[in-house]
Amino acid sequence: MTTKDDVKTLVTGLERLDFHHPYTPYDVQETFMKTVYNVLQEGNGQVGILESPTGTGKSLSLICASLTWLRHFKASKHQVELQEARSEFKDEPDWLIDQLLRRKQDELLKRWEDREKRLEMLRQKEKISEDRAKKRRRIETHSASLQSEDEIDAEFLLEDWETRGAPSSNDPLSGLSKESRAVLERMGLGSRKGNKEEENENLDEEIKIYYTSRTHSQLSQFITELRRPHFPSSLPKNLAKDTESSEVVKLLPLSSRQKLCINPSVSRLSSVQAINDRCSELQGAKSGKKCDFVPREELLAQTHEFRDTALATLPDIEDLHQLGKSLSVCPYYASRTALPGAEIVTLPYPLLLQKSARDALGIKLEGNVVIVDEAHNIMDAVANVYSADLKLSELRRGRQMLGVYVRKFGKKLKGENRVNVGRVGRVIDGLSEWMTSALQFKNDHGIVDPNDLTRPKGIDQINLFELIQYIQQSKLAYKIEGYASHIESQQQQDPSQKPKAHSSTPILHTFVSFLIALTNLSTEGRIFYQKLTSAQDIQLSYLLLSPTHAFSSIASAARAVILAGGTMSPFGDYKDHLFPTLDDSKITTLSCGHVIPASNLAVWTLASSRIGGTTFEFSYQRRSDTEMVNQLGLAILNICAAVPDGVVVFFPSYGYLDQVSETWQKKNSDGSPSIWDRLQTRKAIFTEDKGGSSDDVLAQYSAAILGPEATKGAILLSVVGGKMSEGINFSDRLGRCVVVVGLPYPNIASPDWKAKMEYIETTTLSRLPPTLSKEEAGAQAKQAARDFYENACMRAVNQSIGRAIRHRGDYAAIVLVDRRYGTERIRTKLPGWIRGGMVMDSHEKGLGGLMGMLSTFFRGKK
Repeated sequence: MTTKDDVKTLVTGLERLDFHHPYTPYDVQETFMKTVYNVLQEGNGQVGILESPTGTGKSLSLICASLTWLRHFKASKHQVELQEARSEFKDEPDWLIDQLLRRKQDELLKRWEDREKRLEMLRQKEKISEDRAKKRRRIETHSASLQSEDEIDAEFLLEDWETRGAPSSNDPLSGLSKESRAVLERMGLGSRKGNKEEENENLDEEIKIYYTSRTHSQLSQFITELRRPHFPSSLPKNLAKDTESSEVVKLLPLSSRQKLCINPSVSRLSSVQAINDRCSELQGAKSGKKCDFVPREELLAQTHEFRDTALATLPDIEDLHQLGKSLSVCPYYASRTALPGAEIVTLPYPLLLQKSARDALGIKLEGNVVIVDEAHNIMDAVANVYSADLKLSELRRGRQMLGVYVRKFGKKLKGENRVNVGRVGRVIDGLSEWMTSALQFKNDHGIVDPNDLTRPKGIDQINLFELIQYIQQSKLAYKIEGYASHIESQQQQDPSQKPKAHSSTPILHTFVSFLIALTNLSTEGRIFYQKLTSAQDIQLSYLLLSPTHAFSSIASAARAVILAGGTMSPFGDYKDHLFPTLDDSKITTLSCGHVIPASNLAVWTLASSRIGGTTFEFSYQRRSDTEMVNQLGLAILNICAAVPDGVVVFFPSYGYLDQVSETWQKKNSDGSPSIWDRLQTRKAIFTEDKGGSSDDVLAQYSAAILGPEATKGAILLSVVGGKMSEGINFSDRLGRCVVVVGLPYPNIASPDWKAKMEYIETTTLSRLPPTLSKEEAGAQAKQAARDFYENACMRAVNQSIGRAIRHRGDYAAIVLVDRRYGTERIRTKLPGWIRGGMVMDSHEKGLGGLMGMLSTFFRGKK
């Protein structure tokens, strides 16, 4: 494994490389960009796991390094093609070879120039159209209330399954009509041809960078950063007339139908699944009413204009949506036409992590680059994508919907439709029966044997794979839920009918997601039950225990994978659980320092209230110690006296935050003010509420520090892993000090963590050499599980710490309150920049030493 110590050796050949950074990069940015470039240049399945603290310009560094490499790669590829042509005809006369190469060069240059001129014209056109936006064509909305009863029945009645011909589930365009498929296939975007023609098309497709992050807002920020730098032409230097000329990056943001659909009758639906089903339904060959916006012969010109405008203008998702509306062409399908020419493609986690989503969008990872930003939560993201929950109350509601549907259409259903609708009812009844009996279980939660779930009502006699395929292809869930919603809306308009509460939850789609999880069970997944406090309800949950298999298709296909984040430490889990079989030589890790001066950061481990006094150890066994909790309150009271403006305190859980707050608010027997009252005299107190709005609390907290009437600053009591621990910016005066209380270990007694620990022990044992003794192997397996458990805790701590320092001029103190932070084992799992700012013997100096450090630190900042 290549580590930070090896990076200097790796990048020696890149010392003079211009990354086209729009500003003068810091040393840590240079190191980061050179490391990214090296990983991409090596290719061949290389992986980079890179940590660059928030405020160090990570996104811009990723852009500059990856796009510089891409342009160099494309230019060198063109040069290699010309050299190969020369070698192929080496026995021919020189004048003939020179003529051939000149013609190839001219063709390449003309193709490049024509494309750039066309895109530049579209950029100019787009600028003009911005001033005329109000005059653009408007899409007419069609009211569902104008539909006749026959039209409504036709919308929700299942098609005759025997005569419709089930499309292949492997065809990403299977939902489209024959006409629409033909148009897209002529553009090279149809079904796989399976012949040499397709192979030749793929060879011409440009190499791409697939950039993914957690949310659309993060992707929008990335696109904003992408507009800052300018990159050289992708032409070889000997072909470019102007060596200084730049070439606009070809960007394509991809998203789901939910974000891109412009059909009002579809986009108004309440769930992604319902939108997907209704969209496909409108493209069906036998559908009486087709979507007006899907690419077809009449929209060929608009589709081409959409493609070229998208590649010319660095759009975000909102821009694509508006572009589709202005051209009256579907952005979801039309964006595929821009995919072959794109250089960088942005997409949220789920669209990259699910193979079915990649196939539907036409994404091919083979030979391309994958960059995962905010990658500290990639393992949780993989688990979330493949998770599924199902409540008993949802099943009962789904059974009710099915009954409403059968009463209306039952007599019209024939053959397989009748059989499969009956099977759906049996599966719902069987699962409901098991869950009803589970309400009587002694334990409130536990692991479920999937065989137990499939015994009631003979579910185990039904081929669930075929049933799932039928539900997906027939759009059964959409039709049942859509018709039930239609009936409910009619009843609510009837004054004689008692209004019913309408749920926006896509119940039958949730049911199908759970069935998919049930049929895909392997050693990597478990099903759990959990009794709910509300109305005698119970929930079944599928949990993916390991991301290894789900991520392997990405890692094995891509030329290179970059995992980047502000707080990636500790690194071990990514190697062990995302790339366990990858050779160490193919993995590069880097933990960058911060861009702030060393004098702008002070890190202190507070192990006791005073030397020889109460030891701070907020383990599960000791955290209820009233004396220790009171000593913690007094320590924070002293911190508030020394720290100006904002102090943010992170606790291990919401429950413990409530417990500590209650203890601090208790009145003293001698009538003296409580710790809480004393804190209020120093700072305005705000508390993160598990069920409340983080925006409201943050606004009030900010006003108490920055507002015109602010006098004493504020303290915010929050939770590691809560709303305030990720994505919130406590820069400058909002976070002059961050205090982390204890180590937020997950509940190891919970069924899911028990299952995770057992799984890691089992898989570790299977990978160990057989020469080890049983005792040695067992010890190593237990240690691997313990490391995973501890790393999950420290990743959460590191995220909370990262809320403070947000830019080069920022400064803050970080106080880690627990004696265990003084141990070498825990310290090595902190980010390098935090370890660099730590007073190494601080855990031995108590509160008095901390107060001296804080006083000196902040006095120097005035």
